[in-house]
Amino acid sequence: MAVLAAGLWPRLKVGDIVCMEGPLGAGKTTFVRGILQAAGHPGEVRSPTFNLVHLYDTDPPTLHADLYRVSTWSSMGLEDEVEHRISFVEWPDRLEGFADPDACWWVLIEFEGEGRRVTIRPPVLN
Repeated sequence: MAVLAAGLWPRLKVGDIVCMEGPLGAGKTTFVRGILQAAGHPGEVRSPTFNLVHLYDTDPPTLHADLYRVSTWSSMGLEDEVEHRISFVEWPDRLEGFADPDACWWVLIEFEGEGRRVTIRPPVLN
């Protein structure tokens, strides 16, 4: 998972939103951890399930949001951060009205047997 994530990092740019889909425990945070390691982040990467948003001072800066516990993105301050960062959002169904889904990257992680299948779709609109 970390190797796959690291391969995505050079393709991302400030302002990109990466929507992370998959069931609980599929590896969404593990994927983001791999991205942040590739970005040179030296510290721990924990799920933002309870804090909702973690900001990282990578180059370029990143944001990792987990919307599992909320019904909507409003009042979270995401709109103040996404244009200055690469943003990774778990449970993106709560982003309705925030970003055009066709302008986002999509990472779908599914259980497959004993492992996982990861599908990455780049933005349709740039």
